[in-house]
Amino acid sequence: MHGCGNDYIYINIMEYEIADPQAAAIVWSNRHKGIGSDGLVLIDKSPVPEADFSMRIFNADGSEAMMCGNASRCIGKYLFERGLTSLTEIRLLTLSGVKILNLKVNQGMVESVTVDMGEPQLENEAQFIALRNPGNGTFVSMGNPHYVCFTDDVDQVGEMGKRLEYHLAFPQRCNIEFARVEADGSIRTRVWERGSGITEACGTGACATAVAAVLTGRAKRTSQIVMDGGTLTIEWRKEDNHVYMTGPAEFVFDGEIELAKLQTA
Repeated sequence: MHGCGNDYIYINIMEYEIADPQAAAIVWSNRHKGIGSDGLVLIDKSPVPEADFSMRIFNADGSEAMMCGNASRCIGKYLFERGLTSLTEIRLLTLSGVKILNLKVNQGMVESVTVDMGEPQLENEAQFIALRNPGNGTFVSMGNPHYVCFTDDVDQVGEMGKRLEYHLAFPQRCNIEFARVEADGSIRTRVWERGSGITEACGTGACATAVAAVLTGRAKRTSQIVMDGGTLTIEWRKEDNHVYMTGPAEFVFDGEIELAKLQTA
């Protein structure tokens, strides 16, 4: 499945057990020798009553991520259209807390999903000081860390993304966004995701970009974030300080792969 081109392999581990998801993510994400993806997502029942289902996400390098906005939308579509739930409001447990998915359904199909991404976390004074010169960016955590740099040259993502991901200011590495406000008010954004490199889109990155645009006086509280793979609508509501992300989710194909293949990696 993919959300705006941010593609992951989704496994329903209520039916299929994956003993070593880190290894699976590395082997299966390989676009030349595997299935090809930005990573691996595991869908499971929730171990706590506060949520309906849970997710774990592993980047293409095997590292585990806290949360993914695009993946959470895809999970909402998967759960509803595959008959695993009839709910149109789903509570999804992630490593960064419970996220609420609101599904827009038309004739049994999920057209779009709005995710309550929670409150942005902005406190990061040490990293702000350390990074004041290389990029003049804004730090925003949306359950995972993002560093947003506004620039006319968003295509420097390939050159600067990896360098900033591994900057000393980020001991656990960081997701990097390069963004430019366009004449129509939309925000053109390119993303370097830690553990995956350049991706077509990033839901939490779109949220972080929208928040950074408000904080720096570049945009109002609702923005259209235009990424390589598509556009997301992001609203940072003043009433509850939560960020809401709305966008599509798409099935690409279903398939089977032998777990034994992992042992040959």
